[in-house]
Amino acid sequence: MHYLVGTVSVHTTAAICDYLDERATSDDTVTVVAVTPTADATARRDAQEALNVAPVRLTTVGTVDTERRTDAGDPAAELLEAASAVDADEIVITPYSGTSNTPKTVGSTARKLLENAPLPVVVVPGPDL
Repeated sequence: MHYLVGTVSVHTTAAICDYLDERATSDDTVTVVAVTPTADATARRDAQEALNVAPVRLTTVGTVDTERRTDAGDPAAELLEAASAVDADEIVITPYSGTSNTPKTVGSTARKLLENAPLPVVVVPGPDL
C-alpha cells in the first residue's frame, strides 16, 4: 500500500501518523507532501518541521519519503499530482490545516480533494489546538 499524506503543520502530521500507526506496515510506503506558498518563509519553515515529524513517528513503515512543494495557488492540485506521480493508493489528510488560526471546518483543499481525487481520500480528525 502506498499512502500519500498531505500536511502543512507538525500537528497535522502527528494526527495522520496516529492514523497510520495502526494501518501502515513494513511493506508499505508513505509519501508525505507539504505544499507551501512561495513567498511565505514562515509557512516553508512550518512545512519543513511537519515533514521532519513523519520519519520519526513512522519507524515501523517500510519507506517514508518527504517532499516540500511550492504552491502555485492550488494545494489540492499539487497533492493530486504528487499522488499520481508516486502511484498512491490512498490520500490521507485532515479536514483543516492544523494551524491555530484556522477554523475547524472542512477547508478548501480537503473539499477539492474529496470532490476530485480518482483514489480514496481518508480524512482523519484534525488536531485540537
